[in-house]
Amino acid sequence: MTAGTARRALPRSLWRYVYSFEAMIDDAVDAFARSLPPAARVLDAGAGEGRFRACFAAQRYCGVDLAVGDARWDYSRLDAMADLVALPFADASFDAALNVVTLEHLPEPALAMAELSRVLKSGGRLLIVAPQEWEVHQSPHDFFRYTRHGLERLLTRAGFAIVQMEPAGGLFQLLGRRALTAARLAWWLAPVLIPLGLLLPLCDSLDREKHSTLGYRCIARKL
Repeated sequence: MTAGTARRALPRSLWRYVYSFEAMIDDAVDAFARSLPPAARVLDAGAGEGRFRACFAAQRYCGVDLAVGDARWDYSRLDAMADLVALPFADASFDAALNVVTLEHLPEPALAMAELSRVLKSGGRLLIVAPQEWEVHQSPHDFFRYTRHGLERLLTRAGFAIVQMEPAGGLFQLLGRRALTAARLAWWLAPVLIPLGLLLPLCDSLDREKHSTLGYRCIARKL
């Protein structure tokens, strides 16, 4: 069951518990949108089908994507179809930007970060969500995974300062998600794997360092 299918099938609280990474993304985007002033110009870099457009109803949203990630997606609502390493906008065009589970799909992430820095105004904020431990997806357009140190290096070299970096849970959250994935692949073990997948995240507070995580949410500011 995909996260989207599960969202429609499961009670909201259970969906948020099982799909904690996706729930973190929703919360991060909502909070980012609420933090921006009305009429701020916002670039969604790697917008896909533009599912976050509604979050920025009070701002001037611009969704950009190369439209090659998923053949099943409808890219018709994009505001611009472009490579993130060559954005069709003037310098300092945007007040804020987001790049959500897109960075892993960019073959030249450093160039893309430089472009985002170029089109953001000084002081403009950037929301990044990137996976650290995740299965291959949107193949063959899937190239990288990111530790917090990798994200810091990319962002600081592009002229950003890190405001906040948050892991999407720790080892037990990760193992719980893996157990539920394994249950889909080995149905005969599902009676063991599903309870394990639901119980393991309850132990996540034991992992204080959270070096093993599904991914990171990062807020950065252009210097």
